[in-house]
Amino acid sequence: MNTTMIEAQQVCKSFSGLKVLKGIDLIVPKGSVTCLIGPSGSGKSTFLRCVNHLEKVTAGRLYVDGTLIGYREKNGVLYEISEKEAARQRSDIGMVFQNFNLFPHRTALENITEAPIYVKKMDSDKANERARELLAQVGLAHKADAFPAQLSGGQQQRVAIARAVAMDPKLMLFDEPTSALDPELVGEVLRVMRDLAEQGMTMLVVTHEMGFAREVSDQVVFMDGGVVVESGRPEEVLDNPQHARTQEFLSSILT
Repeated sequence: MNTTMIEAQQVCKSFSGLKVLKGIDLIVPKGSVTCLIGPSGSGKSTFLRCVNHLEKVTAGRLYVDGTLIGYREKNGVLYEISEKEAARQRSDIGMVFQNFNLFPHRTALENITEAPIYVKKMDSDKANERARELLAQVGLAHKADAFPAQLSGGQQQRVAIARAVAMDPKLMLFDEPTSALDPELVGEVLRVMRDLAEQGMTMLVVTHEMGFAREVSDQVVFMDGGVVVESGRPEEVLDNPQHARTQEFLSSILT
């Protein structure tokens, strides 16, 4: 049985000749939480977007649950799959962005039911029942009929998480999910993410929340300059970093 959810093999990504990822090797086991940390511009979010082919890798290979993402390999040559096939792969990968990206003209309930009904062809009554269950799980059962403009940032982000979970993904990607929130709203989003982790959801999280990384993650990966500088259990990387660059970064944000 395959116990690996994400396997990155020498993943590279360039934008107009600028190398942003310079050969990323990474294993994320099923049912685990991996936090990507590092300075802005280190390639964390770019790598996250490569995992579901929102960005196309320049070189290397990315596998999710044993499936090559974004490409088909034939005789050692990679051929990009169609956008329809890529969308099918993405339907198994939930993603939560910094800025919520909710449909402003849809209620919280409608934001959650849209994809299950139109992408997965779920019965609308079942989709609505599931959406209400998820809103209750994220503490927003009373906001089902509210539009995004009527919700706080933390509430919008919790709806966005519920929307991603509604597709029953095998993997959840979080791109700095609390960075756009006021400090007092961060905790409510992290609580929902902790609950997901306890339920066994495989999660890859780009974050600056070191407390969350320490408490919830199974693996912390420090990236800088488009490479993995150091990785290991949170107590190893956060409390006893071996690399000078990791030590410098952590001392700058933890003091």
